[in-house]
Amino acid sequence: MNPGHRAVAGISVAGGVALGVLDFLWIKFLPYPFAELGNSTATWAVAAFFLGRWVRSGPPRAALAASVLLVVAVPSYYLAATLVQGDDLAVLWAPSSLLWMAFGVVAGVVFGVGGTWSRRAGWRQVVGAALPAAVFVEEAARFAGRVNDPGYPGAGWNVAIDLALGVLLLVLVGRSHRQRALAAAVALPLAGLILVAFAVVGGSAASALG
Repeated sequence: MNPGHRAVAGISVAGGVALGVLDFLWIKFLPYPFAELGNSTATWAVAAFFLGRWVRSGPPRAALAASVLLVVAVPSYYLAATLVQGDDLAVLWAPSSLLWMAFGVVAGVVFGVGGTWSRRAGWRQVVGAALPAAVFVEEAARFAGRVNDPGYPGAGWNVAIDLALGVLLLVLVGRSHRQRALAAAVALPLAGLILVAFAVVGGSAASALG
């Protein structure tokens, strides 16, 4: 049974508040390298994916719900930082925050739709099931580039954690061994595409804010 419009709207907003607040608390109070899961773009993307998977009633509604989730999560994160450690409230409407919200819309569309696809048949199911693993593999690749960086002493652990989560998500989302195997094969090139997109978007964001 598909959830109603009010249920989807309520879960999207409440989930966004919870994601932002819990994410900040996770980073603040858990030790490194586990705290990096709170600082993870993959974690937020997978939250959008599972919301889209729950909505299940069609790509447009799933994309909207997942986008609302991520957009609401951004000011919720910074509001938690203000309440817990006294950060400046003005960061809520700073250009960097608005940029993260814009990225949230893009990620919400991609991963929200991916969540609905993961419940379908054929190639859409394979691509949808591959997305959560792909985003963690992409993040693992970025951490792998920091293994010898003294500023990231736990980068090797982060690589292992992200890869383990990617495998776990393949198992959870796939409906059969065959679908999981296909999704695993698709996850690798998808991770490469996400890595390139992340580099392009990150460079554009740095230029816009610099």
